[in-house]
Amino acid sequence: MNAKASVAAPAVRRTNKSDIQPRRMDFEFDPSIPRYWFAGDQFKTLLLSALSCTFPEGERFFVRSVRHYQPHITDPQLREEVKGFIGQEAHHGNEHEAFNAFLEERGIPARKVEAFVLKGLKWQSSRMSRERQLAKTCALEHFTAMLAETILEHPEMLEGMDERMLPLWLWHAVEESEHKSVAFDVYQDQVGSYWIRTSEMAKTTVEFLGFTIFHYLQLRSGMDDKRDLRSVARGFNWLLGRPGWLRKLGPAYRSYYRRDFHPAQKDSKALREQGLKKLAKMLNRPELLEKPA
Repeated sequence: MNAKASVAAPAVRRTNKSDIQPRRMDFEFDPSIPRYWFAGDQFKTLLLSALSCTFPEGERFFVRSVRHYQPHITDPQLREEVKGFIGQEAHHGNEHEAFNAFLEERGIPARKVEAFVLKGLKWQSSRMSRERQLAKTCALEHFTAMLAETILEHPEMLEGMDERMLPLWLWHAVEESEHKSVAFDVYQDQVGSYWIRTSEMAKTTVEFLGFTIFHYLQLRSGMDDKRDLRSVARGFNWLLGRPGWLRKLGPAYRSYYRRDFHPAQKDSKALREQGLKKLAKMLNRPELLEKPA
């Protein structure tokens, strides 16, 4: 990615009457970007690559789970926000699909993980109720919102990442924070069960952690160089020791189990505005700050 995106069309074109608007980015990936683009670190690069491999099919699962209930939503504001949610998630899936193709060219076997995720989600969808599918979407949206807002609040989390890669992750973080309440609001409006919501979060937590590790191992096993064990040790310290970014998510994660929980209880508007300004500057695209037409 050349720290730029296509400008053939407006970056933000109004698709609904809410504040949640998809941004068209069309990122391009520079062939000179190294295989280990996150601080030259094998573990960090493959960990984020493993997450990216799940995004295209994961985002489509989210869209399907929300879209199922879309015709039954009567609140006009929520109906518009759902349109924005679907638009943003569709763009996320497309951009990460392109990014995963770049990973494949770098000898990181992203397609293998994508195929596994597709098969796994099909299997789960065939056995889960619609209520459970929406609850899983809410749980995973909470995970992505926590990670996104940590990136926005603590940019040092991505310190050392190739600057040509930063815009992809920054853009994704801004939009995940923007629509963090939508699936939850649909769930509360259409399902509302505290038990289903929290039990599915507990189940999804085990799956999220377990499959992230598994997908990392899938990527690592398909590569042609040696595992850097010192990188793995530094990575676990990065996640659980100092600074311990995963450990720091504990309070936000536990809040999901409160009966009165709502994603909007954390007001992150200022963080998003700051992140969007940084993104516009990095890409030299001031139109990203304009109100959608």
